[in-house]
Amino acid sequence: MDAAWQEWLTTNVSRGCTPESMVEAMVQAGFEADAAGEIVRRASSEQRAENRAETGTQAAVIDKPTEDETRAYHYDACPVAAGNTVRAHDRDVAVRVRFERPQAIVFDDVLSRDECDELIERARHRLKRSTTVNPENGREDVIQLRTSEGFWFQRCEDAFIERLDRRISALMNWPLEHGEGLQILHYTKGGEYRPHFDYFPPGQGGSLLHTSRGGQRVATLIVYLSDVDGGGKPSFRMRGSR
Repeated sequence: MDAAWQEWLTTNVSRGCTPESMVEAMVQAGFEADAAGEIVRRASSEQRAENRAETGTQAAVIDKPTEDETRAYHYDACPVAAGNTVRAHDRDVAVRVRFERPQAIVFDDVLSRDECDELIERARHRLKRSTTVNPENGREDVIQLRTSEGFWFQRCEDAFIERLDRRISALMNWPLEHGEGLQILHYTKGGEYRPHFDYFPPGQGGSLLHTSRGGQRVATLIVYLSDVDGGGKPSFRMRGSR
């Protein structure tokens, strides 16, 4: 493996990421499942050996933090305004549910029905097969693990899109210029995007192209434009306290 992948492995093993999550990420990036499993197993074994060696040479320390305390995730303050209703630029958005850990909020009526229909119609004939970021060179690749179609609007490309961009910026309490353009995704029956991370792993060389241009992703807002009889919902896998 190249240096970028070695660094990625070292970083994620030391952070306490589970072997399953690392294997999943590598498979999505193009590794064979068996090969990825063996690579992660070796990296985990080497890290455990290093930890044992360090433990053997260190004197006992009073009040040493527990393993859980050392690995605990430190949450930033949630940027979204408190309360059951958030004034988002030109619209009041209702808050249905809030979770503190992990930070997740369910909103109602972020867009009107007419706005949803307008976005669907605007994107309908502009959809193309969705891509993912190549972990080595940052190129946009089509992979079998992601079968949706998608389209990106330019940020504030016209009055309609600007109104929605400003509403979302106010709702998330994040500067407009720090946000990506609206992305439309369309899944046909059986379409999927298998488990993945929604950020750019700093240990991957391909992430540098995107983080140097737009920075790291810090939050994601998902808005449903239509409903279906069954399925169509993302699931979020939580591992321990991370």
